[in-house]
Amino acid sequence: MKLTDFKVLTFDVVGTLIDFERGVLASVRRIGGPKAKDLTDDQIFEPYMRGRAAYPGRSSHEMANVYLSLAKELGLPDDAQSAAAFQRDVLEWPAFADSVAALKRLRKHFRLVAMTNADRVALSAYAHTLGDPFDDTVCCDETGVAKPDPQFFAYNRGRQAAFGYKFGEILHTAQSQYHDIGVATKLGYATCWIERRQNVKGFGATPVPETVTTPTFKFATLGALADAVEAEARLAA
Repeated sequence: MKLTDFKVLTFDVVGTLIDFERGVLASVRRIGGPKAKDLTDDQIFEPYMRGRAAYPGRSSHEMANVYLSLAKELGLPDDAQSAAAFQRDVLEWPAFADSVAALKRLRKHFRLVAMTNADRVALSAYAHTLGDPFDDTVCCDETGVAKPDPQFFAYNRGRQAAFGYKFGEILHTAQSQYHDIGVATKLGYATCWIERRQNVKGFGATPVPETVTTPTFKFATLGALADAVEAEARLAA
């Protein structure tokens, strides 16, 4: 099986293309004052994940509550102004350094589809940050559920079929084993794991999966995926 056998690349966005961990850390350390600057990454990530689990709703609304939950747990400023600042920062999370250029390269070979738990408002902001690379988007506002719910993936499968693409022509590309790679593999998707935390201990601000699923393809960066696609294309030319 070759990468160029596929016609559609579906992408997780937050964590794969958008570096939300860097965004969360920068925001908490800025808003939280001197005490926050002394916290380790994991000391911030762990209450962040608990807060997100408690407030799983639309990311353009609920992240203020996630911050308040985190702040109370860590003893950081928990006033409305701080929460509102964190909520605003969510829409400005940065792209990974390789995302914009790699997506431009990949778009020459594939239909690019965003598959994200972000809501439509947040996705619009992230798409702009990424250079508006997507031919189609699927977010929780349409599906009514969030990954790793299998219905999210079923919705996308049906949507791409309506555009004339067969299931076997789709390659799901993501960083999260918990939200994406494990469930997509179980559902029969071909998968590409972008292991953003390669050689870094733990799973960061992403929930720990029950097991690490072996993907169809694996790369450390999105740029490495683009390199491999272009190498295949040159051989076929």
